[in-house]
Amino acid sequence: MNEKRTEIASLGEFGLIKHLTEKFPLNHSSSIKGVGDDAAIIKYGNSKSTVVTTDLLLEGIHFDLMYCPLKHLGYKSVVVNVSDIYAMNATPRQITVSIGISNRFSVEGLEEFYEGVKLACKNYNVDLIGGDTTTSQKGFIISITAIGEVDENKLAYRNTAKEGDLLFVTGDLGAAFLGLQILEREKQIFLENPGVQVQLEEDQYLVERQLKPEAQRDTIALFEELDIVPTSMIDISDGLSSELMHICTQSNVGCHIFEEQIPIFTETYDAALKLHMDPITCAMNGGEDYELLFTMNKTDAQKIYGRHGIKCIGEIKKADYGYILESKAGMKHNFSAQGWNPLV
Repeated sequence: MNEKRTEIASLGEFGLIKHLTEKFPLNHSSSIKGVGDDAAIIKYGNSKSTVVTTDLLLEGIHFDLMYCPLKHLGYKSVVVNVSDIYAMNATPRQITVSIGISNRFSVEGLEEFYEGVKLACKNYNVDLIGGDTTTSQKGFIISITAIGEVDENKLAYRNTAKEGDLLFVTGDLGAAFLGLQILEREKQIFLENPGVQVQLEEDQYLVERQLKPEAQRDTIALFEELDIVPTSMIDISDGLSSELMHICTQSNVGCHIFEEQIPIFTETYDAALKLHMDPITCAMNGGEDYELLFTMNKTDAQKIYGRHGIKCIGEIKKADYGYILESKAGMKHNFSAQGWNPLV
């Protein structure tokens, strides 16, 4: 009997999640938002909502211990979860940490990992409240759940962008991706010539953006200070193009963005050219920047121009407009989601 076989890679990460979970109804009134956003929302009868998110990090897929120090890995593992909480315009409060380890790890090595976790907890004011530890035969496995809170009227979702809203990003894009390319290059050089000295001094900013990213706490604090709420928001973990399309498809809108407005630091731009890559492609598709992409109505947008390095990159359009990137020369191109897919 020939049974149908669908390859997982044909669906992609988000297609697979949708396929597996779309038939699960929310049966409890306390379940406000389920699968499909940066985090789930739970509410138990008061003005505050609980925000919950989980990330799974696998050695060889999400990190390489040849160049990722365990302390940095512990720190980053917390940050990628905290970033999802901020993407809902919420404040992180607690985390749980579960790990799968083999006997190649020593107690001292795990202490290093947890030193990174501890530093991230301190910097982002979150409590470690639990987790689990088990044996792994396939490398280091990390699963972190982050829990946050937010006033229900201040939640920001992916599916609530409106035509005429302006599109903004925090910080700069593409640096983490270039940092990864540099680390991979040095890894190959070292494997071919074990005695060679690794050269990373000129690329310190890019490497740090890859190994020790930061979540955008200050932006959430700014929204609170100005008493404004984004009309939609998402964190940039899989690449700007992918995150733009998540907002647009879930909100049933299109967008128009401008290449000259996409923030790329000089170090990123120069490194891309040195590696024979297009800087704008790195910024659009690279991922792991953990900046925030959000939309804002034009009235509230006036309050944030020039604050905390926030940059307006375009505008939300009607759904039939499509997804347009306008080049510096004024040429308009359709773009598609080409960010990182862990299932390919």
